[in-house]
Amino acid sequence: MDARLEAIKDTVLARNPGEAEFHQAVVEVFESLGPVHDRHPEFLEAAILERLCEPERQIIFRVPWTDDSGRVQINRGFRVEFNSALGPYKGGLRFHPSVYLGIVKFLGFEQIFKNALTGMPIGGGKGGSDFDPRGRSDAEVMRFCQSFMTELYRHIGEYTDVPAGDIGVGGREIGYLFGQYKRITNRYESGVLTGKGISWGGSLVRPEATGFGTVIFTQEMLKTRGTSFDGQRVVVSGSGNVAINAIAKAQSLGAAVVACSDSSGYVVDEAGIDVALLREVKEVQRGRLKDYAERRGGVAYVDGGSVWDVDATVALPCATQNELDGAAAARLVGNGLLAVGEGANMPSTRDAVAVFQEAGVLFGPGKAANAGGVATSALEMQQNASRDSWSFEHTEERLTEIMVGIHDRCAATAEEYDEPGNYVLGANIGGFVKVADAMLAQGLI
Repeated sequence: MDARLEAIKDTVLARNPGEAEFHQAVVEVFESLGPVHDRHPEFLEAAILERLCEPERQIIFRVPWTDDSGRVQINRGFRVEFNSALGPYKGGLRFHPSVYLGIVKFLGFEQIFKNALTGMPIGGGKGGSDFDPRGRSDAEVMRFCQSFMTELYRHIGEYTDVPAGDIGVGGREIGYLFGQYKRITNRYESGVLTGKGISWGGSLVRPEATGFGTVIFTQEMLKTRGTSFDGQRVVVSGSGNVAINAIAKAQSLGAAVVACSDSSGYVVDEAGIDVALLREVKEVQRGRLKDYAERRGGVAYVDGGSVWDVDATVALPCATQNELDGAAAARLVGNGLLAVGEGANMPSTRDAVAVFQEAGVLFGPGKAANAGGVATSALEMQQNASRDSWSFEHTEERLTEIMVGIHDRCAATAEEYDEPGNYVLGANIGGFVKVADAMLAQGLI
C-alpha cells in the first residue's frame, strides 16, 4: 500500500473497531489508489479518502414486533447513508441474523463505487436488520416490516435515500415496507423503494438483473481472451435469486452449469441444473437443495462441504461475503479455472483474489460484476419518475449496455494505470475518481 495512504487507513480502522468486513473493504480499495494520488494530489489535500470512509449518516434503531404467539420480539435496524455526491443514497436492505453495523458499512462502502461505475446518478448506502425471515409466517414478516418502516420512513425518500432488496428482502418484504411507508406518509411515492411488484411500479428485469449482469460482465471478460460462455463448465454458489438467474443466463449463452449450493450443502448435476425445477423448489416451496436432488433424480447431493470442490472453468460466487477462500481458489485454479465473476458482495477473501490474480485468472470484483441489480433499480427509478413502464426487451437491452460499459470502463482504467486486465484496480479507481471529482466540485460538505 502507498505510504501516504497507510496512515489514513490506520486511522479509519482505529475509528471503526471490530468491524472486520468494513476493514477488509477499505484495505482492498486503498491498495489500488496510490497511483491516483500521484496524478491527483488535490484528492489528498481535500481529505477525500478520510471523508469517503466516514458515512454522512449512520442510523441504528430498535424494531419491536410481535410473533404469531403474541410474544414481543426485539431486533435492531440499520441504515448507513454513506455518500450522496452523485445522487440520493441507493442500496439494499439485508434481513439476516449476521447483520451488524460492520456488515452494513462494508456493503455501503462497496455501494459507493459500484453505483458510480454504473454511470447513473445515485449515491451509496445500505441497511438492514438482524431479523431472520426464514421460518417466519407471512403475518410475522409483515409485522416486522411495518415496525421497521415506522422508524425508517423519516430517513428515506425518492430524492434522499432509496432502499431496495438484498439477502432476506424480496418482493414480499418490499411490498410490506412500501405499504407501511404509504400508510404513514399518505403519499404514493413510487420512487422511494425499488424492487417493487410489476403491477405497482416495479421494473421488468429487476429480479433477474444482478444474476444476468454478473454473467454479462463475465462474458465481456471472456471475450478479451477470445472465448465466451459457450461450452464452459460453470459452478455457482448459492441458490437464491442472484444464483438462479446467473445459472439461467449462463445456460442461455451455452454454458453447462453443473453445481450450485445453499447453506446446507451443494448439488452436482452433470446434465446441467434444471432452472425451472430449482425455481419451484427455492422460490415457490421455499425448500432446500436436498429437495431439488430428490425430485430431480440422478444427481449428487453433498451435505455440507464446499461447492468449490467441483472443478469448473468459470466460477460465479453468488452467495455471501468471504465464502471463497485462498485454499478453495487454489483448488479451482488447479482444476483449470479461466474466470471468476462475483455475483455477491465481496465473496472472495483477499487471499483468494491474490491466488486468482497471480494465476492470470480473469477476476470480476463484485462492485463491478454484480452492479446490474442497482443499475436496474436506477432504471426503475427513471420509470417511476416519468410514470412510464418499459418492456422486458428494452430494459434488458439497457442493462446489457450498462454492464458492457462498466466492463469497458474498468478495463480502460486498468490500461490507463498500467495494469492491463486488473479489474480490481480498474473498478476501484474508476469508481473513486468519479466520486472524488464530484466531492471536490461540491465543496466541503
